[in-house]
Amino acid sequence: MAVRRLSVALTLLCGFAAGIPASPAEDRAIVLASTTATQASGLLDYLLPIFTAKTGIEVTVIARRADEVLDGARKGEADVVLMHARPQEEKFVADGFGTKRFDVMYNDYVLIGPKSDPARVKGKDIATALKAIESKGVPFVTRGDRSGTHAAELALWIVAGIDIASVKGAWYHEAGHGQGMTAALDAAHAANAYVLSDRGSWIGFRDRGDLDIVVEGDKRLLNQYGVMLVNPEKYPNVKRELGQAFIDWLISPEGQGAIAGYKVDGQQVFFPNADKSGG
Repeated sequence: MAVRRLSVALTLLCGFAAGIPASPAEDRAIVLASTTATQASGLLDYLLPIFTAKTGIEVTVIARRADEVLDGARKGEADVVLMHARPQEEKFVADGFGTKRFDVMYNDYVLIGPKSDPARVKGKDIATALKAIESKGVPFVTRGDRSGTHAAELALWIVAGIDIASVKGAWYHEAGHGQGMTAALDAAHAANAYVLSDRGSWIGFRDRGDLDIVVEGDKRLLNQYGVMLVNPEKYPNVKRELGQAFIDWLISPEGQGAIAGYKVDGQQVFFPNADKSGG
């Protein structure tokens, strides 16, 4: 499925670049740019066949880290953007690259760490936990890749009153650049380190070893997802009607119900909270 979607994505992008007329099948297809965390969670593989069965609209997914999602959308490489980096999303719309932004769903971030909890942070709030990790120099793994999760982590260091760029040392490890959340969790496992993860990626992570959730439930760990139509006035190739049909379905009671129904190992991964007024 992933290979087929990638092939279609490349075909569509080459067609956009060369000005080749779309085939009838491509006329009923859109390109969705989303983050690796959304794709890796399995949610899109669950949702998109439901949408296609209802509408006949095929959806090709291009999954990248957050900054790459928006960079590609600014080049007109997608019809719709679905991601979890609200400040960047709002700037994307304010700069005229997207139309409206709609809340779609949320999950949360969790601080993962060794069960032995060397920083003694289990059950603490996130700011207290990060202060303890930094002050004790306990190993911490960062995505370091300008993804939505990396942006959230950097914002949380600021909340904790820590200038991570100035104080980071040998204890602050960068995961493989551009390798995604699974690679960061693997690195934390190997280094017996702490790491910030979205809950969906953690639920799907199988090689946990001695890792466990040590901090959760802090309201500052909310992970909000938004969806936007790429501005067709800037990019004539954007399929306004089909892209908007996908957005409308996603924020409809049916789409919201489908999101709520997606579970991994019996656990709900995303929680719908569509704001139909747009943001």
